[in-house]
Amino acid sequence: MIYILERPAEVQAEAGTLVPARAEPHAWFAYDEADLARKVAATDSLQPWEIYDRQSAREWLELLAELPPGPEAEARFPALCALGQRHGYETPLYRADHLLGRGMLQAEPVSLRQALEAALAARPGRTTVYWSDEQALHAFEGGDPALVGPAHWHARRALYQQLVALEVLADNQ
Repeated sequence: MIYILERPAEVQAEAGTLVPARAEPHAWFAYDEADLARKVAATDSLQPWEIYDRQSAREWLELLAELPPGPEAEARFPALCALGQRHGYETPLYRADHLLGRGMLQAEPVSLRQALEAALAARPGRTTVYWSDEQALHAFEGGDPALVGPAHWHARRALYQQLVALEVLADNQ
């Protein structure tokens, strides 16, 4: 399981100081990266292929204009063809708009995990992803400083409730 802990953003008071938001932290889960990708896309302002995509320059040209690499493609899509010429038309190009910028492609690998973390980080407030039961339990047991101490009790409690709901932790606390 993957656990996501969302804490609301602090709000600015009249005197310019930050005060905690009135909303409570919220924890939720995904079964795996594919499930997390679906859940993130369902509530994100970007389309799923803008959050994360991996296609070669040749695939992009076919998708965008049904064109093979060549002079017409170079005239219509010069940046895409430049990437194809530089890295090879069959080399995967990665898109992760929250991580790389809107519409940017790069040949250096980007993982789905990196793209999803960037999408969650772009939301208001603070989001933490625990990629396994073990990571979430370690965080709950004091391994994450963001959950330690009275000021973070509500966030720790939200994670606790999610762990209990999924029967990873017994409800005896």
